[in-house]
Amino acid sequence: MFYPAYIHSDSDGSASGFFPDVPGCFFAGDSLDDAFQDARDALTAHFEALFEMDEMLPLPDMVEAHLASHPEDFIGGQWLLVDINMKQFEGRVERINITIPRRLLVKIDSFVSEHPQFTNRSAFLAEAARRVLPR
Repeated sequence: MFYPAYIHSDSDGSASGFFPDVPGCFFAGDSLDDAFQDARDALTAHFEALFEMDEMLPLPDMVEAHLASHPEDFIGGQWLLVDINMKQFEGRVERINITIPRRLLVKIDSFVSEHPQFTNRSAFLAEAARRVLPR
């Protein structure tokens, strides 16, 4: 999932920024590249803290939505999209027993065998649920 971040460069070459969708999540670095790297680390640490406190993790909005709602907050900087693997914040895996029509199961298994990003049918079903259910 991609989270938009807004970043400013300073005259000394350092940079700092924030995530408009994640209140209180800031990052910085001695250079623009350092700040880019710190952005992912800051977002991961922030989400780990929210997860530990059983808080809802905020979903990202589109850059255009931020620009439309608060254009004065985004002057003189640049946008960065930070990719973060949200699966790490879903908790432990739990085994379940489900009933599913045989023809559908055959379709799922065929799809999984043709798409290596799904390691097994459980991974496929979990990803399908993530796409349909609200976070």
